[in-house]
Amino acid sequence: MSAPTFLLDDSVNDPEAELWFAEPAGFTTLPLDALLPESGSPAAEQLRTAVAPFLDAAPDEMARQQFIAQFASAQQLMSALREVGTVHCSIGLHRDDVDETGADNGRPLLSFFTLSWRETAVAPRRVTAARAVTGAEGHTHIEYRELPCGPTTFSETIRTPLAESGLPPHPLLQIHAYLPHPDCKRLAVLTLSTTAVARRGEYRAVLHQIAETVSFENPLAASEEQPRKK
Repeated sequence: MSAPTFLLDDSVNDPEAELWFAEPAGFTTLPLDALLPESGSPAAEQLRTAVAPFLDAAPDEMARQQFIAQFASAQQLMSALREVGTVHCSIGLHRDDVDETGADNGRPLLSFFTLSWRETAVAPRRVTAARAVTGAEGHTHIEYRELPCGPTTFSETIRTPLAESGLPPHPLLQIHAYLPHPDCKRLAVLTLSTTAVARRGEYRAVLHQIAETVSFENPLAASEEQPRKK
């Protein structure tokens, strides 16, 4: 069996990075910083330049205003995520190749993956992992594992949007992984969300796969320190 192939993102060499992980195929990263630039900054001008072709392609002014409103709404969502400690998010798009009837309908399945930091009271990592879901309401399928990066707790929740939210009333499955940092002061939280509740087993496996690749130390550092063969 051949070894898996990994494509390295530029962020792997970020000197301020505190966590490394790998995403399976089908996920597209949303550049938080690029999509939430400071007003008047060069990044803001770059964003306007990038969005301009979409606005120019709109068939009429109503379509332009709808695009602007939807884009602004997406920015508000990402801003709210960043305010609660989210440092990475990506959209997953996969083809549904599982069907109890044996048919291959191939319908697209969407998911949303986030990585967030949460401050915690100083405690041993195993204790922090256990506390992550202790007393939390609505968490099911709670599971504790020892991963290469350390102790980890997994759990699942089902959320339904409130009627006044204006969102479609579809149940939202959220699968979480809580990974205490070696400094014992904070917690990395991985969350995979999807409305494809019937595929919870498959999405559970996806999040477990991502969590197993997490490292709090640069995984490339060791290889870079090895002398090159001549």
